[in-house]
Amino acid sequence: MSTSLNSPYHHGNLRQALLEAALIILEKEGEAGLGLRDLARAVGVSAAAPYRHFDSRAALLEALAVTGFQRFSAAMEAVASSNPADPMAAMGKTYVLFALSNANLFRLMFSPQLKKDGRPGLRMAADAAFDTLRHVVGGDMKTGRIKALAAWAKVHGLSILLLDGQIALRAGEDTEALIAEIIGSL
Repeated sequence: MSTSLNSPYHHGNLRQALLEAALIILEKEGEAGLGLRDLARAVGVSAAAPYRHFDSRAALLEALAVTGFQRFSAAMEAVASSNPADPMAAMGKTYVLFALSNANLFRLMFSPQLKKDGRPGLRMAADAAFDTLRHVVGGDMKTGRIKALAAWAKVHGLSILLLDGQIALRAGEDTEALIAEIIGSL
């Protein structure tokens, strides 16, 4: 790992410092750049220190995904509470922009490698994000869930297509305007 954060850890919450450093590394180098020993070096602590908070690399990745879902939920809740004219379109745009702004974190959050079964913290964080969408969609438990799943599938698909470069922007085309136009046509 070549990333150096140039700010050794001296005091405070080591777990949070490790997560923040890991988020930076994740966005710069992707998941492959994350290792507990390298993370310790980047934060300026002993190689054993991260193991007090994450018993394995998998535990670190899970904690990063939980952090991602928490940040994502906060962004979605902020949009929902702002009472936009079209709540679904506003949340859809927020979803796609979050994905584009946090590409590697977004991919980790939805990685098939992080199965939510047997990971209650990750399951709760992911469910909270989905519940925000389901609440805005409305309806009873069954119809609200189906509407929310349909909306999620559309914006998630759009996000992945944009992240993978499958939708190319034309000369002079604005990303946010394109996203808004696509979401508005759903």
